Amino acid sequence: MTERKAAGIKFLILDVDGVLTDGRIILNDRGEETKSFDVKDGQGLKMLMNSGVEVALVTGRQSEVLSRRAEELGILEVYQGVSDKGSLCRGLIDKKGLKRQEVCCMGDDLPDLAMFMEAGLCIAVADAVNEVQKASDFITVRKGGYGAVREVCDLIIKSRGKGDCGFQDS
Repeated sequence: MTERKAAGIKFLILDVDGVLTDGRIILNDRGEETKSFDVKDGQGLKMLMNSGVEVALVTGRQSEVLSRRAEELGILEVYQGVSDKGSLCRGLIDKKGLKRQEVCCMGDDLPDLAMFMEAGLCIAVADAVNEVQKASDFITVRKGGYGAVREVCDLIIKSRGKGDCGFQDS
């Protein structure tokens, strides 16, 4: 069932903190925020985009670190400081002319449930809160920030029959 849904995905919308990162917010002595990203997630996102799937990042926080990482990966759609993730997702889907079943959302906490209402495939990371796991079609084996995004990228690519999309430094 999950593979069948994944085969039709054209757009992946990811929460950031707790999905693309481990959810920790680290502040240095100068008050600057740092985040840790898994390089395998980055490689998976590049392969996914090379296979023809668009990617957007949606977060309630504001972070220069995220902007830099998105730029490194070639992700153009980055939405920060979003208080209503559902409305944003609905707008993106309408703007792109997509159907609900062509959209996959991935989250870890309660604000992400609004995105799930707009998606045909809902995925929770292994360490997501119970409510998000219960609302999901699939729960990753890996935790957020530790390869969970790569797991989903691989699932979508393989389900679409695209195979290996080539290596690029992530």
